Amino acid sequence: MTKQLYKSTAIVSGMTLISRVMGFIRDMLIANIFGVSPATDAFFVAFKIPNFLRRLFAEGAFAHAFVPVLSDYKQNAAPAELKSFIDKTAGTLTVLLMVLTLVGVLATPLLIVFFAPGFLWQGSHYELAVSLLRITFPYLLFISLTAFAGSILNAHGRFAVPAITPVFLNICMIMAALWLAPLFDEPVLALAWGVFAAGVIQMLFQWPALARLGLLPRLAWGWRDSGVRRVLRLMLPAIFGVSVVQVNLLFDTLVASFLAAGSVSWLYYSDRLVEFPLGILGVAVSSVILPSLSNSHAEQDSFAFSRSLDWGLKLVMLIGLPATLGLVLLARPLLATLFQYNEFGADDVAMTSSSLMAFALGLLAFILIKVLVPGFTARQDAKTPVRFGLYSIVGNVLLNLVLVWPLAHAGVALATTLSAYLNAGLLLMALLKQKIYRPGRGWLLFMGRVIFGCLLMVGFLIRAAEGQTWLDWGVSQRSGHLLFEVMAAMLVYAAGLVLVGMRPRHLHEHSADS
Repeated sequence: MTKQLYKSTAIVSGMTLISRVMGFIRDMLIANIFGVSPATDAFFVAFKIPNFLRRLFAEGAFAHAFVPVLSDYKQNAAPAELKSFIDKTAGTLTVLLMVLTLVGVLATPLLIVFFAPGFLWQGSHYELAVSLLRITFPYLLFISLTAFAGSILNAHGRFAVPAITPVFLNICMIMAALWLAPLFDEPVLALAWGVFAAGVIQMLFQWPALARLGLLPRLAWGWRDSGVRRVLRLMLPAIFGVSVVQVNLLFDTLVASFLAAGSVSWLYYSDRLVEFPLGILGVAVSSVILPSLSNSHAEQDSFAFSRSLDWGLKLVMLIGLPATLGLVLLARPLLATLFQYNEFGADDVAMTSSSLMAFALGLLAFILIKVLVPGFTARQDAKTPVRFGLYSIVGNVLLNLVLVWPLAHAGVALATTLSAYLNAGLLLMALLKQKIYRPGRGWLLFMGRVIFGCLLMVGFLIRAAEGQTWLDWGVSQRSGHLLFEVMAAMLVYAAGLVLVGMRPRHLHEHSADS
């Protein structure tokens, strides 16, 4: 089981790495060509709304509701019943998404008012955001069906195709920025059409893999089907339980729309850099661990369930803690190297670095949430994450009101970070209290080794930063120094772990009661 988890996580992480690298190239081009302006603020809002709804309904609530029920059908039902369940779920989901998409396109002026009310006082800024959202909103339909297909493939151990699929969004947006933008009077409209095209391509890319499994859906209306009903019942509470961070990030956009022009863009670029390690580790482990936990629950194997959680949490601490510290310490060098060219100036680097450091402090919590929530949803318990998620959302709102005044957009980011730690702490305590998760032996020694390695890495990065003037260097000098520091920091951390006796077996030691 553990070897399969390692293999699957490595596959998803590798494919996600390719996509995230392409995402960086995309964002570098956008920053280079479009800079930070009211137009980019409008686009990032128009892109964030369907992307948020996609994470909320498809990758968030739907995946966590659908995969456990699908695992139950795989374990206990005949192949014909499994296929019928998939067909009816696909048909019902498609109809609901088409209605939602139509309503969303018609209601774009209201959606912009709701999600970015500060735009109302900026005239053309608001009108451009409405026009962009009309183009990007159908992305929700296509990418949700893509996520549905990916959930089926993940549940059957086919992780590579869903993991590589997001790369097409980056390719389409890069092509739009380079070749389509010069054809528009308002160049940023090209990015919106790139998003629309990416949704269609990503959906079609999944079909051959489903066909090879014999599970390509034939759409059928299944509103009254018992399996579909189970998914819908789990989905409604899971909307908040598994997508709290996304809800908080969207509230951040709402608050930022009232701040200085460029605030939305500064937060966007900060979030993108945090999404890089979050995608490689958090999304990868979550994608792999949810089917594993669902299967263990279907087989009523509580020991395997707890052991999978233990493995996931140890992997998160081993990689997530140094990644969090490294991202905080390298915030300004990363931004200067990746984005400070042409339209993205030194002031933008300074403003973005403050929000990036605040977001980066929460990276560990963001990853932990993605590993802890499946501990509930795999058992078809969506209500507990909802309750804790609501606490987190309320905390984020209150913290925003307190921190936005002294820290501006950085306060918005810090509020999201603190509310994420609240959510992660509540989830972990509940799993421990209910004895669903029983920690494996050696956790104190394990964490001591990780902290020792982190201290060595932090000392190296602080020493290396002395006397550096990133903003005065050219692109080759910045890139060379950044690559050296990242690679050297990783080696220092790894050497520290080896020095204090860390070995691969410490990731999957048996529970104490085994």
